[in-house]
Amino acid sequence: MATVVERIQGHYDVQEVDFGRVYRWRPERIVAECGCGAKSVLTASAATCGRCGADLASTIRAEPATGEPDAETLHPWRYEEDSEDAGLPW
Repeated sequence: MATVVERIQGHYDVQEVDFGRVYRWRPERIVAECGCGAKSVLTASAATCGRCGADLASTIRAEPATGEPDAETLHPWRYEEDSEDAGLPW
């Protein structure tokens, strides 16, 4: 048995570089506390307790989803204030 401590929706991290910005996708992840007392960060590809190895996938499925991300979360480059006439048109 596990309980969900925190749910972080998928998003892009923006990094400023010399000639623009780099957008790095961070998938959704859940912080869950296992029955053994350990806290683990769960993703779609890693859903086991780090200490006891218990399968916590059912915890991910049982936790209600936070909904679909909005357009700005999925495509932040489209909403940049200073991006006019830069890059490819969308």
